[in-house]
Amino acid sequence: MSEYHPTKISKVKRAHERGHYDHETVHAVLDSSPFCHVAYVIDGQPYTTPTLKWRVGSTLFWHGSSASKMLRNQKSGARVCLTVTHFDGYVMARSPFHHSANYRSAMAFGTAHSIDDQAEKEAALHVMMEQLFAGRWDDVRSNTDQELKATTVLCMEIEEAAAKIRTGGPIDDEEDYDLGCWAGVIPIVATFGTPIDDDRLASGIEYPDYLKGLPGTSL
Repeated sequence: MSEYHPTKISKVKRAHERGHYDHETVHAVLDSSPFCHVAYVIDGQPYTTPTLKWRVGSTLFWHGSSASKMLRNQKSGARVCLTVTHFDGYVMARSPFHHSANYRSAMAFGTAHSIDDQAEKEAALHVMMEQLFAGRWDDVRSNTDQELKATTVLCMEIEEAAAKIRTGGPIDDEEDYDLGCWAGVIPIVATFGTPIDDDRLASGIEYPDYLKGLPGTSL
């Protein structure tokens, strides 16, 4: 089984039994949401920026406006930490101390670089679109040269990474299990809602079949 080899930077210390370093687990957490947070430092000041990301193998990609302060400072080789976190539920225990949360999180570390070649940038953006909405790229117009110029795409080879996962119910003190209060898990589930047509959608255009497979949609 392929895995990332943790150092003192990425090794899970507290509740270490919840730590995972194998590619399958880490990538599954990273892939389960397109949304992430990228942490970096500019002139000694730490920042964390939310953005969309996608993955190919052990390489992570994200993009944004070429005018972005974040991207301008990362494109020349900045060290970054990319994090994905899912809040899966409240864990309700029999004492305040043992209340907790179920979650899945992954942290990936590496050095960010920009993709400057226009063809490579276009190819990376195509992968993003196809991973999010397979079939969408061919249904809309192509990017213009000006739009590509206004877009910065960054990539980062994952040098080390760790996932940390908590599942299951509360872990109470043994003497508390006979207390007369409810305990358990309140799950949190995120789904897509019913699609809403754009106000200026031309008459007769139907919701596309290729989007009907998105989980949680009612169409």
